[in-house]
Amino acid sequence: MKALILSGGKGTRLRPITHTFAKQLVPIANKPILFYGLETISQTGIKEVGMVVGETKNEIMQTVGDGSKWNLKITYIEQEAPLGLAHAVKISEEFIKNDDFVMYLGDNLIKDGIKELVNEFQNTKPNAQIMLAKVKNPEAFGVAELKNGKVVRLVEKPKIPPSEYALVGVYIFDKN
Repeated sequence: MKALILSGGKGTRLRPITHTFAKQLVPIANKPILFYGLETISQTGIKEVGMVVGETKNEIMQTVGDGSKWNLKITYIEQEAPLGLAHAVKISEEFIKNDDFVMYLGDNLIKDGIKELVNEFQNTKPNAQIMLAKVKNPEAFGVAELKNGKVVRLVEKPKIPPSEYALVGVYIFDKN
């Protein structure tokens, strides 16, 4: 299994903080938020990470390096513009090959990590798995529509949410 960390966004909603550096490098408790994601990925046992980078690539590459600090091997994948999650996967096809992979948004902070989610995926072997969180204001997020405990549709910031479960920004896919 590999990981794909998306670190290409501009961080416009965090202005003026992100006028001076990449949103993935915004410090939380004196550590860039991206470092928490790298630690989380490393705790799962995954060793190979593709990091999708954009216009702040030089800053991210200089700060993160080759990944050895987290016992990871990082391959940088340049995305010419933030064109969405599917585009990030498409341009990472050569890196992913036929492996299962975790797609992790680089500005995420997941309190309990994702090791349990990855283990569940490896044990149950679905084609895809998505981390969700129950929220009070689902209309402000991407929301999952559920039927019989399965995700049947994802809706971005719906006026009438089909559930109170928001997308967290952690997805796992098999080679399909």
